[in-house]
Amino acid sequence: MRYFLLIILCSVGFNASAQWYYKPFNKRTRSPQIAYAQSHSIKRLPVSTIAKVKIKPTIIEHTPYVLAMIEESVMKTAQHNMRFHVYNAASYNFSDLAQMYMKQNRLAEAKWFLLQSITISRQQNDDRHTIANLLDLATVKADYGDYAQAKQDLAEARQLAVSRGLTFDLATVEKKTRYLQDNKFKIPRSETRFAETADAGTITKPVNK
Repeated sequence: MRYFLLIILCSVGFNASAQWYYKPFNKRTRSPQIAYAQSHSIKRLPVSTIAKVKIKPTIIEHTPYVLAMIEESVMKTAQHNMRFHVYNAASYNFSDLAQMYMKQNRLAEAKWFLLQSITISRQQNDDRHTIANLLDLATVKADYGDYAQAKQDLAEARQLAVSRGLTFDLATVEKKTRYLQDNKFKIPRSETRFAETADAGTITKPVNK
């Protein structure tokens, strides 16, 4: 009896666990993959176009009042730098003042501040700044009509650029030299303005050159 029950249980368990026996190579059909949701809301928006506007360059005119304010600001900065012995920065302040005076045809003041800047730049071994100052000084002397001294300043600037190997500054010196040679017969400016006071705070006396 026990063997009979054992045989029946084994047959039933075999039929329940081995269903692959009936369909061994049955391929299951898979449902199609669900497509991802797509949003076309952007395509429905109207296409925006940027208007092409040609911006014309605007030149801001410096009125005498604005120039006076700039001069006062740079002068105060130069005085501050000289007071606290920031000579390198003060040298550039003097150059800025000189260039501003050159644009206003105030040649006397421009020459004075250029001489101060040259003195400091030489002491600070700032060769490139010295060359730039010599070129501006040559321009001022050429505007005075003193072409001989202008050529001396150009020669000194050229010699300094060659000795230091400053090729870019040498090209600038050559360009300035050709410009002055082409305009050496220009009539000197007669409406030269002179400074009432050329006070820059604790500034040493100008160098005679």
